[in-house]
Amino acid sequence: MKVLGIDTSTRCGSVGLMDEEKVISEYLLNIPVTHSESLLETIEYLLKEAHCSMDKLDGWAISLGPGSFTGLRIGVSTIKGLAYATQKPVAGVSSLDVLASQISPTPYLICPVLDARKGEVYTAFYRYDETNLLQRQSDYLAMKPEALVKNVKEKIILIGDATKTYDSFFRDSLSSFALLPSPSLHLPHGSTVARLGGDLLRKGVSLDLKFFTPIYVRPSEAEIKWQEKYPI
Repeated sequence: MKVLGIDTSTRCGSVGLMDEEKVISEYLLNIPVTHSESLLETIEYLLKEAHCSMDKLDGWAISLGPGSFTGLRIGVSTIKGLAYATQKPVAGVSSLDVLASQISPTPYLICPVLDARKGEVYTAFYRYDETNLLQRQSDYLAMKPEALVKNVKEKIILIGDATKTYDSFFRDSLSSFALLPSPSLHLPHGSTVARLGGDLLRKGVSLDLKFFTPIYVRPSEAEIKWQEKYPI
């Protein structure tokens, strides 16, 4: 099964092509994803380099967030357009699930952290079970880093771009608990999105193109201002 995965949840995006468990091609964009045109150009270039075409794909996969509101909207609108044009199914995965899945099986608690701005991080907690299946242990959350570390009582693997944003804080607060993986893993990879999405598509799980939306976790600035102006 050939699946193309897209992540636009962070400042820089990623596109990856998987065939079953094999990574065919992947690109990490070293520029902010602010226009759908640049994302489409990357997709087209990746497929060309992989000697593949959209009609040969079995499906699409998209990282639904949480993350950059602008990036998520661009990713979702792009994938919807591609799915309608090709009539291929789309699977959706969380950016936090993607990050956690980039850590190999370990006995330690895994905690992806994405910079949510406003002094907060998007996060969730994960652990591998006895069969090496990754299990999410919490809801998707937006919280202050201080609240995150407050109850950490065991070794924890921190992964995500917020490890850079709050590097000094995490190192000072969790010096004896925090483990940091390779820097190359701190951004969600398009290939991981494709792998997780492929798992869902093989089970017959896909998104309804008319109704699916990003996972925002918290309201946007516009929604907050609207609620303040027009309280219920």
